[in-house]
Amino acid sequence: MSAAPIRQLPDSVINQIAAGEVVERPASVIKELVENAVDAGARRIDVAVQGGGLQLIRVMDDGGGMAEAELPLAVARHCTSKLPGAIDDIQHLGFRGEALPSIGAVARLSIASRQRQAENGHAIRVDGGRVAPVQPAALNPGTIVEVRDLFFNVPARLKFLRGAQAEAGAAGDVVRRMALALPEVAFSLATDATSVSFPASSGDGALLKRVRAVMGEEFAASAVDIEAEREGVHLYGHVSPPQQNRANARMQFAYVNGRAVRDRQILAALSAAYADRLPRGRHASAVLFIEIDPTLVDVNVHPAKAEVRFRDAGNIRALIIGGIRRALDAQSLTADRQAAGRFGALVRQAAAHTAAPANVHDSPVAKAQRGVFQQAARTRNPAALWTPLEALEEPDAPTIAGGLDARGRAGVVPSVRAEIRPEEDGKLQTGHRLGMAKAQVHRNYIVAQTADSLILVDQHAAHERLVFEALKRGLDTNGAPSQMLLIPEIVTLPMGDAARLLRHGDLLARFGLHLEGFGEGAIAVTGTPAMLGEVNAKALIHDLADEISERDTADGLRRRLDDLAARIACHGSVRSGRVLRMEEMDALLRQMEATPGSGTCNHGRPTFVELSLADIERLFERR
Repeated sequence: MSAAPIRQLPDSVINQIAAGEVVERPASVIKELVENAVDAGARRIDVAVQGGGLQLIRVMDDGGGMAEAELPLAVARHCTSKLPGAIDDIQHLGFRGEALPSIGAVARLSIASRQRQAENGHAIRVDGGRVAPVQPAALNPGTIVEVRDLFFNVPARLKFLRGAQAEAGAAGDVVRRMALALPEVAFSLATDATSVSFPASSGDGALLKRVRAVMGEEFAASAVDIEAEREGVHLYGHVSPPQQNRANARMQFAYVNGRAVRDRQILAALSAAYADRLPRGRHASAVLFIEIDPTLVDVNVHPAKAEVRFRDAGNIRALIIGGIRRALDAQSLTADRQAAGRFGALVRQAAAHTAAPANVHDSPVAKAQRGVFQQAARTRNPAALWTPLEALEEPDAPTIAGGLDARGRAGVVPSVRAEIRPEEDGKLQTGHRLGMAKAQVHRNYIVAQTADSLILVDQHAAHERLVFEALKRGLDTNGAPSQMLLIPEIVTLPMGDAARLLRHGDLLARFGLHLEGFGEGAIAVTGTPAMLGEVNAKALIHDLADEISERDTADGLRRRLDDLAARIACHGSVRSGRVLRMEEMDALLRQMEATPGSGTCNHGRPTFVELSLADIERLFERR
């Protein structure tokens, strides 16, 4: 086959190719139009969607509007008012001058606009790339953009879209993402099935109000505030406590200089900040804002402008990880108690079901009581009716079933250990957040009392976290010991990977991995972390090289050491079934209060739950 001669593509094809990069689906159209409205100074933006956006997308704003002479330029490629300076000093959300002509190339586009000082407005239409003359139009100051029959002239693209309901959902995600960053702007979205609005607000609590409206009351009520700065970069926002986690990352929002981004580096840093605080496969919720000198970040990486590239990615990563961890540590027990207090909500719900039942004999409490007495009758064991907390059980005390003590009471239940310590009651008011230990039940749970609540602690999970944090502090302070190899192992890598690994050599050496250059594209491994024991050095080096190539981090080795430390902590902590003395239980509570992240174990499970006195009284129908 002979090669065809080189020729100039027609403008219609050029515009369709460009549209394929910018206009992926209806949601991307909405994103571009809303960004234009924000750049125009709008304080109210209304979005309407029909047929998932394939039939109609309408975006109305009250921004500055456009003059008659600007409308033809607005739908021409590479025309913009948002790039007065250099490409590395971008101050607006839009700057490429591609969105409107790209949309007009694959849809029926109409734009009506009026400036505030103008007596009337004007409109222009673009039908599949064909531009019509400007016409007079009657409208209020601002701009109305309508996009109809999206992809009507590119039917192949329609095959790759999802159903109308799914596309409408994606449109809602775009509006919510934009609304989070701009609490001073009112947003509304109307689809075939639903409508939602976010009123504008201002002042110190404006962002949290918008966060509550977009992400829900549960997140806003327990959100941990983030505020950090490093080398001139400012980070602020809100993140969820570890106990409030989700099955996916949909509730993670990141913004760079007000621009909503979906950046892998930011999301990876967020994940690393929660590395040992969440169960595997679970995700935190977060709203993070990064303010940085525009010349230090490249937003011109992709036509959709959803990705960014930082000049110093390591600084951004350290800022996010350090800022989040410090905030979580500072509010550890406060956030943990809020999450643990959700147990009280279950009690209140149960109490509500028992309030004035139609038939008292059928109430949940009555059914539960009947079940207990029936069980006691079947086993002929009166001890099943109650559990004396003041009874002191020795570690190997036998079970006394069916007998009575000197005062005529039922025998001791074997998995309970407790003491009455009236001299400790005054200490409940001294600020111990987890109170004073009162009992151990089922040889694994510590019952503690505060001034106004009851706390139940899982002794194994709690001590596991304490041991793990001590091991991590040792790694951070003294580094990991290394096991030097008698014969260095030579690992061959692509030249770029080898150079990147060697640049991280000092960090890897702190974790016990010692590397030396061995000619072009080769590395000599002279020592491996002693904690890992026998290790496949070649596989380890290739894994680290892949991670550094993708994320420019060497966290994989630290994660392996942390995983090992977590296993050591699990096996080396107080086991379930061990009877503790009262002094040991109190010591464990005090260590939990002093240890960041002690509200969860290494696997992300809670270490304690809290039941307020008010909830206990509701449970017994005293309120």
